[in-house]
Amino acid sequence: MASTPAGNPTTRVHVVSDVHGNARDLARAGEGADALICLGDLVLFLDYADHSRGIFPDLFGVANADRIVALRTARRFAEAREFGARLWAGVDGDRSALIEKAVRKQYAELFAAFPTPTYATYGNVDMPPLWQEYAGPGTTVLDGQRAQIGGRVFGFVGGGLRTPMRTPYEISDEEYAAKIEAVGEVDVLCTHIPPEVPELVYDTVARRFERGSRALLDAIRRTRPRYALFGHVHQPLVRRMRIGATECVNVGHFASTGRPWALEW
Repeated sequence: MASTPAGNPTTRVHVVSDVHGNARDLARAGEGADALICLGDLVLFLDYADHSRGIFPDLFGVANADRIVALRTARRFAEAREFGARLWAGVDGDRSALIEKAVRKQYAELFAAFPTPTYATYGNVDMPPLWQEYAGPGTTVLDGQRAQIGGRVFGFVGGGLRTPMRTPYEISDEEYAAKIEAVGEVDVLCTHIPPEVPELVYDTVARRFERGSRALLDAIRRTRPRYALFGHVHQPLVRRMRIGATECVNVGHFASTGRPWALEW
């Protein structure tokens, strides 16, 4: 704990989301803080700002990355899946094994960059079964669970809801709502995806509404946490707004900014 000039104890927590392979800045993200919170999406499959970065261009080249980004941005998801299937058909080896090998390489570097203590939950592009292999003693992984940090109760809900993108950790609305319910009343509610509010879920660069959670919105209105923190939408129409008594804050996109969001009390 740090101290204020008046001598009152203060706790400072840094929060990141949507790391997407940025291990260099992640290694510095906890500096000056009592704890780091990570709200997922560690893996970089494809960088929509720089199509040369990520697992996809490593496997298929930048030109094919350009093409699939264009299809997805135009919301031509069926064509994007067909195009991806043709690319995979020309690859020697098992698709799942190749992806897992690439993800493991990224996880080894990213988890090694976490400071102690770190509290983390999954994003929709993460692979939860692998996390326990890489999370060291100083990293606590939570999903549908609570933790106390500096006298305040934090709730964590990871993953995303099902979309045409079919990313690795998408779950049903019912399963997601059950995790929100399991967390209950907390001081700070930490999720990967935002509540279902148009201004919070619209991505101004991708020009589409991402999926937010109605169950999360209902829980915010009902339980009134001090803060609701989330990422997922990289360039939101609104990064911060109040819902009743709750300050809702988008703490991404860490991959591009390299800067954590700070919470102090």
